[in-house]
Amino acid sequence: MQRFIACALLVLLMGTATVSLAGEFETAVDMRSKGGATFYVPGRITGLGEVDLMVDTGSGYMTINEEILHTLKEGGQATFVRDLRGRLADGSELNVPVYAIESVSIGEACWMRDVEAAVFPGSTRPILGLNVLQRAGPFIFSFDPPRLVLSRCDARVDPGTAGLAAWQD
Repeated sequence: MQRFIACALLVLLMGTATVSLAGEFETAVDMRSKGGATFYVPGRITGLGEVDLMVDTGSGYMTINEEILHTLKEGGQATFVRDLRGRLADGSELNVPVYAIESVSIGEACWMRDVEAAVFPGSTRPILGLNVLQRAGPFIFSFDPPRLVLSRCDARVDPGTAGLAAWQD
């Protein structure tokens, strides 16, 4: 009888754990392919507006270009953090400044505040890197259908339209 109770309790606990884990993934963002194995998600950067973010799990940081930085600095939405020496995909190294951006959305619903972004010269496209994806994780990168599923967001609504009450602590 004790063995039966122990087994029943184990099955009950396993079922509870599965439900909790499944509930972690709350925000799904459809990705678009722009050829090859390159996927993009819609996003917004406070002080800039809508952007297409290339999802790059091989990039350690979110990246923006100098033009985006200039716009954000003019509006007071970017603060210098430090300089970073990074290695590019071709093996070369580059020193880049890192700025804290006030807030960034992944899709329409998942907002992250105080996001660090490395600033690349020229007009490079914005990249959604691992520093942001890890904060929103655990996450699922699905190819079929192309979708990014996130577990944790600082807010689930646009803080610009909902005020400070939108931020979840």
